[in-house]
Amino acid sequence: MHPLQCVLQVQRSLGWGPLASVSWLSLRMCRAHSSLSSTTCPSPERQEDGARKDFSSRLATGPTFQHFLKSASAPQEKLSSEVEDPPPYLMMDELLGRERKVYLETYGCQMNVNDTEIAWSILQKSGYLRTSNLQEADVILLVTCSIREKAEQTIWNRLHQLKALKTRRPRSRVPLRIGILGCMAERLKEEILNREKMVDVLAGPDAYRDLPRLLAVAESGQQAANVLLSLDETYADVMPVQTSPSATSAFVSIMRGCDNMCSYCIVPFTRGRERSRPVASILEEVKKLSEQGLKEVTLLGQNVNSFRDNSEVQFNNAVSTNLSRGFTTNYKAKQGGLRFAHLLDQVSRVDPEMRIRFTSPHPKDFPDEVLQLIHERDNICKQIHLPAQSGSSRVLEAMRRGYSREAYVELVHHIKESIPGVSLSSDFIAGFCGETEEDHVQTVSLLREVQYNMGFLFAYSMRQKTRAYHRLKDDVPEEVKLRRLEELITVFREEATKANQMSVGCTQLVLVEGLSKRSATDLCGRNDGNLKVIFPDAEMEDVSNPGLRVRAQPGDYVLVKITSASSQTLRGHVLCRTTLKDSSANC
Repeated sequence: MHPLQCVLQVQRSLGWGPLASVSWLSLRMCRAHSSLSSTTCPSPERQEDGARKDFSSRLATGPTFQHFLKSASAPQEKLSSEVEDPPPYLMMDELLGRERKVYLETYGCQMNVNDTEIAWSILQKSGYLRTSNLQEADVILLVTCSIREKAEQTIWNRLHQLKALKTRRPRSRVPLRIGILGCMAERLKEEILNREKMVDVLAGPDAYRDLPRLLAVAESGQQAANVLLSLDETYADVMPVQTSPSATSAFVSIMRGCDNMCSYCIVPFTRGRERSRPVASILEEVKKLSEQGLKEVTLLGQNVNSFRDNSEVQFNNAVSTNLSRGFTTNYKAKQGGLRFAHLLDQVSRVDPEMRIRFTSPHPKDFPDEVLQLIHERDNICKQIHLPAQSGSSRVLEAMRRGYSREAYVELVHHIKESIPGVSLSSDFIAGFCGETEEDHVQTVSLLREVQYNMGFLFAYSMRQKTRAYHRLKDDVPEEVKLRRLEELITVFREEATKANQMSVGCTQLVLVEGLSKRSATDLCGRNDGNLKVIFPDAEMEDVSNPGLRVRAQPGDYVLVKITSASSQTLRGHVLCRTTLKDSSANC
């Protein structure tokens, strides 16, 4: 009987000794007659392949646990030019992609879009090719989301579709490999390998560097997984490869993980603890994007405005983090480091013609210096995402959000006073544990009071591992959740329409993205508040070249006079092509 072999690897981590973050990397090696046959199912032709037998024998005589202990060392900054030696059970050429074609599908949030670009950057350097044609792919990788049950069910359904594709694969072609990346791989781990035998590779959000090795292991007909969470992985030295060459904007990840531990949220368990990239590496990436001609950058993080770069010792002083008035944290106050206000200031100086956004923030991390900077700097968008989740102080306490309704409303007023004309968006959860009709009514009233321009509303979906799963009861019936959600959506749309109609008659700066999806004669772009703006594709004056008539192209700034508004879209007619600097000077 061939046993399941586990390669133990020591992850270098911040603040832990070399033994404290020992984890496993499962490499499944089973035969049909093994008592472990339920965990693997290599085909007969694979077992007869001499090359793969050679791989298995090398793996069996590979490194022991002691090997990794001896090689464990204190954290060291990794240089992007460094090339790591392959593990003893792999030859260097086995880590190469050999021009195999990779098909990537992305599900979920903006962080997953950025993760896709990081994963592709790593695979591209290893010799893989990218394809947009599913039928010609040799490797299919799904970058997944676990925030709600529906998101995971979408992936299970997709795997069933891909199973048929894998089964019909001609023997004349290399075997099709399928991988699950991201949060779902991290949350479910072995359940995926056991439930779907056709999945070859699992890689958690902190294991993308390991993809070439995992795929090399999968080439032998085995399943391979690395779902180790890190205390220091930020991919700071990996330059993401834009998945859309014609894009006018890009996402830049500045931090990973979350320490807030809200009772409903799975993110700390799928993406780990907070850690921030060095400011220098972020500025380098933004400069490269500017050189490529991109006109908008969105700084990304699960709690983006709690950014704290501790990489430069001289800034590790004893100064505590400033929180919004009336807000608290679920963790001990953090001290020292370069904070979000410093980063935002530096990023906005890279290119005055490049818009800067950030998401997703937590309301607790909006000190006055951040608000002042947004107000003063023309290229920092006057748009703030301010997740409320509920309008009831009682529910907010159960959610462990660290604020009351009153504190949240006070912050909203303070933001509107500090940044005139600011656009606000928010997240809301309907039907959280113990939510009463009175709690729901309070959330409805908050929607009416604040009058958000954009909103993201969902029915509560309990997630395993969360505090709510262990300590609270999911006692709101599904039909009640859906009814409350519909009521929230209706009220949001009513109030958003009122808020957006305030723009009718105004002239707004719009960054052109391309043709409207609904009309080939209209163009589409976004204003400073991140609202979609539709306008006819017509000739216009170019402010920088008086007398010249032009048509707007993706990446152009244009002035549009707004003529109508709905809860999600503005419409208008174009006046001229301009620059961010010129439009600010004329406001």
